[in-house]
Amino acid sequence: MKFVPYAKSLAVALSLAVMAGCSSTGGTQDGSFDTGSGAAGGAGMGGTNGQGVSSGQVSGSQLGGEGSQQQAGIPDVRTIYFGFDQDTIRPEFESVLNAHAQYLRNHPDAHVVLQGHADERGTREYNLGLGERRAQAVEQFLSVQGVSPSQIDVVSYGEERPAVEGHSEQSYAKNRRVVVAY
Repeated sequence: MKFVPYAKSLAVALSLAVMAGCSSTGGTQDGSFDTGSGAAGGAGMGGTNGQGVSSGQVSGSQLGGEGSQQQAGIPDVRTIYFGFDQDTIRPEFESVLNAHAQYLRNHPDAHVVLQGHADERGTREYNLGLGERRAQAVEQFLSVQGVSPSQIDVVSYGEERPAVEGHSEQSYAKNRRVVVAY
């Protein structure tokens, strides 16, 4: 009968451990980090891609903390946008990907996850495949530039993690992307 108090303590400890494991790390769904500034589009946000679409990414040098010395050279623009139902890299993003390739070649211990996304049009299965094809296109581009395949992982979120909610072409355009997450 002395087991009951221990079981209750164990249940409480297990519940706390599960809750701690499920807690947020401060990242957003597109791979960027909330700096706590509360100002959307404020200082520290990436620029536009030349099409008026904000990258919505925090530069590596502004994350602070350990590892910021290595992250200081990571290119600010970390989002590559795609055309409707396309998985080909647009010419205006080649310079961005070249900068990422140069960083990865110069830092062989760095690792990147290419997160493929799609807008909500199409089936979930199709959009998962399209997000994967987009991420693989970026992976292929980086590999051709000399980046080691061991530095790259590919994941597809399909339509599940939109950058922008909405049903307009502008919203769709911001959701057709690959996020380069270090």
